[in-house]
Amino acid sequence: MTVRYGAVDVDWLGYATARLEGETGAVVYTDPGRYGVLDDYDARDGDLILVSHDHHYDPEGIRRVAREDAIVVVHEAIDADEIDRVDERPEELPYEVERVGADESFVLGPLDLYTTPAYNEPGGPYTDEDGTPYHHEGEGCGFGVTIDGVTAFWPGDTDVLPVHEELAVDLFLPPIGGAFTMDRHDAAGLAETMRPGLVLPIHYDTFEALETDAEAFVVDVATRGVPVVLDEN
Repeated sequence: MTVRYGAVDVDWLGYATARLEGETGAVVYTDPGRYGVLDDYDARDGDLILVSHDHHYDPEGIRRVAREDAIVVVHEAIDADEIDRVDERPEELPYEVERVGADESFVLGPLDLYTTPAYNEPGGPYTDEDGTPYHHEGEGCGFGVTIDGVTAFWPGDTDVLPVHEELAVDLFLPPIGGAFTMDRHDAAGLAETMRPGLVLPIHYDTFEALETDAEAFVVDVATRGVPVVLDEN
């Protein structure tokens, strides 16, 4: 199902992969691929591909969504040599590749882009049995992108952080699966603080650890007075 907000159409394709298209034709993808979410997908229409951290780095997924002249923006810490399932560095992909840190803003053609930190707090709820975060500070980022006047924000795999509360966001794409990221309760609270124009949750139900009650999330957010919608195929 395609969800429309202002001048932007958005489709959640599964896991952390969202496709955003503006009225003027610019197409952006977040974290394409993994876990079979793009096995039957081969659009190759993306102008801008955003990869938040190593868990979401999937060269095959990028190829399925990127145009020949696409710009692929990856977090600076992604190291293919440390990822057993891939053997291709970002710079070896046949696209223009840009590495970014977790607190940058810049313009890419008609698109405004910024990044935010993305990590789990040590000793917080999203850590392993030893209290070690699944996502360490400095190893990933979130992305905000403005398309035709609509600012969409994908925070990446992260806890709710103080920086999130300061953002002006129109379309909020939070992870709600918990286990490795903020859960549906965290995301609903953040949505209430941010007051975006629309909330569309992603990054849930891909596998057992990410299973959650999306309908309950919708009710929770809606009762806080924030517009919310699901994109479930």
